[in-house]
Amino acid sequence: MKYLLILLALIGLTASSLALREHYRTYGDAPCDINERWDCGIVNHSPYAVIDGVPVAVIGIAGYLVLGLLAWKRAYSIMLALAIPALAFSLYLARIEQHVLGVWCLYCAISLATISLITLLAVVTVTAGVFRPAA
Repeated sequence: MKYLLILLALIGLTASSLALREHYRTYGDAPCDINERWDCGIVNHSPYAVIDGVPVAVIGIAGYLVLGLLAWKRAYSIMLALAIPALAFSLYLARIEQHVLGVWCLYCAISLATISLITLLAVVTVTAGVFRPAA
């Protein structure tokens, strides 16, 4: 489970890094400008892409680094405690994309899927550990 969670954290780190690159892009079309419903440029240049001057993508990068480190150390209970609010925040951002902006970001969708899987796997791992018979 450790290496699967690390792999997922790396995928999330990559998606967040690409979103950050898009946030600072000042020229040309966004590489994920697919159509009127999918455009990372619109999402990552919106006022919702920043919290107190910090790009949301930076928060994602930091979060996935921490989750990857916790997976490496097999600190699954702590990982779960951090993954649940991260998933809630990602769902909140997805709601903004759907209902406020009306545009989706491919990198954000990948991040949402990734944190969803991390949370699910952390729940399974922690639950399995709780119900495992003592040796």
